[in-house]
Amino acid sequence: MKVEINGRPFGEEPRPGQCLRTYLRERGWFGVKKGCDAGDCGACTVHVDGEPVHSCLYPAFRADGRSVTTVEGLASPDGELHPVQRRFLDAQGFQCGFCTAGFLMTTAALDEEQLADLPRAFKGNLCRCTGYRAIEDAVRGVRHTEAPAPGESVGRSLPAPAGPQVVTGTARYTFDLDVPGLLHMKLLRSPHAHARILAIDTAAALRVPGVHAVLTRHDAPRRHFSTARHEHPEEDPEDTRVLDDTVRYVGQRVAAVVADSEAAAEEGCRRIEVTYEVLPAVLDPEEAMRPGAPVVHDKDAATARIARPRDNVVGEAHGEIGDVAAGFAGADAVYEETFRTQRVQHASLETHGAVAWIDDDGRLTVRTSSQTPFLTRRALCALYDLPPERVRVVAGWVGGGFGGKQEMLVEDVVALAVLRLRRPVKLEYTRAEQFYGATTRHPFTIRVKAGARRDGTLTALRLRVVANTGAYGNHGPAVMFHSVGESRAVYRAPHKKVDAFSVYTHTVPAGAFRGYGLGQVLFAVESALDELARRLGLDPLEFKARNIIGPTEPMLTPGGHEEDLHIASYGLDQCLSIVRRAQAEPAAEPVPDGWLLGQGAALAMIATGPPGGHLADARAALLPDGTFDLAVGTAEFGNGTTTVHQQIAAGELGTTVERIAVRQSDTDVVRHDTGAFGSTGTVVAGKATLRACRALADQVLDFAAAHLGVAREGCRLAPEAVLHPGGRLPLKEVYDAARALGLGLAADGHFGGTPRSVAFNAHWFRVAVAPGTGEIRILRSVHAADAGKVMNPMQCRGQVEGGVAQALGATLFEQVRLDERGAVDTAAFRRYRLPQYADVPRTEVHFMETADAIGPLGAKSMSESPFNPVAPALANAVRDATGVRFTELPLTRDRVWRALERRSRTRRRPGSP
Repeated sequence: MKVEINGRPFGEEPRPGQCLRTYLRERGWFGVKKGCDAGDCGACTVHVDGEPVHSCLYPAFRADGRSVTTVEGLASPDGELHPVQRRFLDAQGFQCGFCTAGFLMTTAALDEEQLADLPRAFKGNLCRCTGYRAIEDAVRGVRHTEAPAPGESVGRSLPAPAGPQVVTGTARYTFDLDVPGLLHMKLLRSPHAHARILAIDTAAALRVPGVHAVLTRHDAPRRHFSTARHEHPEEDPEDTRVLDDTVRYVGQRVAAVVADSEAAAEEGCRRIEVTYEVLPAVLDPEEAMRPGAPVVHDKDAATARIARPRDNVVGEAHGEIGDVAAGFAGADAVYEETFRTQRVQHASLETHGAVAWIDDDGRLTVRTSSQTPFLTRRALCALYDLPPERVRVVAGWVGGGFGGKQEMLVEDVVALAVLRLRRPVKLEYTRAEQFYGATTRHPFTIRVKAGARRDGTLTALRLRVVANTGAYGNHGPAVMFHSVGESRAVYRAPHKKVDAFSVYTHTVPAGAFRGYGLGQVLFAVESALDELARRLGLDPLEFKARNIIGPTEPMLTPGGHEEDLHIASYGLDQCLSIVRRAQAEPAAEPVPDGWLLGQGAALAMIATGPPGGHLADARAALLPDGTFDLAVGTAEFGNGTTTVHQQIAAGELGTTVERIAVRQSDTDVVRHDTGAFGSTGTVVAGKATLRACRALADQVLDFAAAHLGVAREGCRLAPEAVLHPGGRLPLKEVYDAARALGLGLAADGHFGGTPRSVAFNAHWFRVAVAPGTGEIRILRSVHAADAGKVMNPMQCRGQVEGGVAQALGATLFEQVRLDERGAVDTAAFRRYRLPQYADVPRTEVHFMETADAIGPLGAKSMSESPFNPVAPALANAVRDATGVRFTELPLTRDRVWRALERRSRTRRRPGSP
């Protein structure tokens, strides 16, 4: 074997059957990513003799005598970036960056003809974060980033600090490191939806060469916990064990094999013999609540924090404001319907995984793809009776999350193996495992009843919500409570009632997902109000505008948790003005003959953080060279928080962002942070950063005045100095003077995440629908977002575009399907339809002009909220085009076509209208 990789010769023989991807990574070229190992996502794209190939499908031996280029080899030998890398930097054509190397390698090989047809050129590349517009801008050479300026950071489109590492393939994700003596773990999973494990014979597995251990329920702690990560653990039921004696869904882990290689570990799993007692299973949540249904968790309700275990109800909410019966009696029109939403996979391109070891001080160190490193450390300490100082959890650059990594799904079993073997152990999910061994979005069934008078005044709103939490209750009650909160609070109605249930079934567990239940219920509420308006002969958008709460009105939500929620800034009226203007503009897009044209809108309100407190600490310090160090706990996974924290710090410290070094997501070097979820990276952690930096600025100026003869009045910080009426004092001299006195110039900031504000969004679509095929073509897409003070317009726009794209996938075609046994049968990207470049239209993004009274420097959240109004807006547009109200997602072509065919057949019958 003789192969040239990025200009360097290599001669090691590949293993039999080895693909080029693993061959390259084993030689340190970590820019080559694993997204699917099936040729579906393009994250592993490299050049072989100048031609782009998916290295996960390319046999390594075929590279013999060839030249291979990875993303690390695109730049010139002297470090000059390739033009494509420079364009991706200038446009910030990435968020989490896990797919970026693949897009760069594909783009670098395109000729002029291919550049003219990007939908075809990018058929082999997937991105889950950006919505593709930023990628297109990068390819076309559109520049969005601005140059940093002293004291003028906030509100500018400054680039991500790790951008150069992302485009050169040197950003280090979870497994982008060499660990000497590494062992590999594979999991044996249950073939049954519900069964008791009577016996496990591991003898044959232990005889496989290279196998070091087979871990079963006998090796694991007996205590129960929740995989969900919240600041207050009591929010979730304790119903999970590391390895259990009962399995409750197809795909649940039964045993773990640790070996020298993945192949040996997989062979070990195949040789384990398990004796099961198969038990009755229930797959439908309505059936699960009926008397006599199989019980999923027969536990003590109080100690396990399960509402009604015998009824499979893990959590429930009931409440009424006013008298809904009287409200409906006083209505001139009433609409009632049942809506259903499906399971959706997070599909972050970096799968779940962790690698752990015992460090030189005897401490357990876990490197993981997690949104919650501090809460994961807390859970590991509780499971294994370890003090916090004996456990370190590190999250590197995280390749996408969307709520899916607000879980502890791998770290517990990896830690078990490391503590047992005292050797480094790695567990990395395959793409298939991500579907049947991780979590999904909660499927919901929502019964909505709404009534209004002829003048368009809502009289009553009633919801019955059933959320299928699957086999385990991680996030189940919290998602259910949140789903029925802001979805009703945004509308003014004197009579409201809710009955909501989070229900166990023997299916793959659901968990946290962008929007946290709100998008599911909003699909029902916004669709129902649209239909009610039509029955009253009113414009749906004007009808909703008449009934939304104003900036000083209370948010009334029976059964909700909104005690600390406030409207600290109000841009919903501006949002509606944007979509109203789009609605009034005549259609300019070409529509094929015979296609049906329609338009529709929806709105949403969301809390800027979870209830009950979300803690964040930050520390800012002056360094010896006159620059600053900022330590924050929140994780970065493409949400842009690192950039925003630099901008906040630079603004408060009178400097530029490149003089702010950020450390984060490492429990050893930063203080506590609840986690990067609930849209808190800016509004909670950012406020902690703001407070720390303000305190440090005062500390530096006070020290200069007290010890260095500087007049405090009129004194301010500049990029490298303290400026004062008498001149300029270098910051390095300030540091040296403080050190000589035995002092350090550093300050802490903290925010508890309460009180909370709300953000608003509205979306509008114009669509064309083909009655002969059911195809929905989006002609125009407009999104209005009230994010308060927009800290970084380019990155915030990217969050909106990415949220819209992900929501379009969930609306049009994404669905995790289960077979009759409850097993996932869409466990691959080619069976699970993710939005591709060609599927996502360009969305016009508009930011409102507001400034929040709670958020840092007037900012509000904008990571989750763009997702929520998309599905109802599109469904309303399709209703306008076709006259058919679709009540179930996704709006696949076959579903739309069948509905139109049924309506057509009905109208052809004699006597039909």
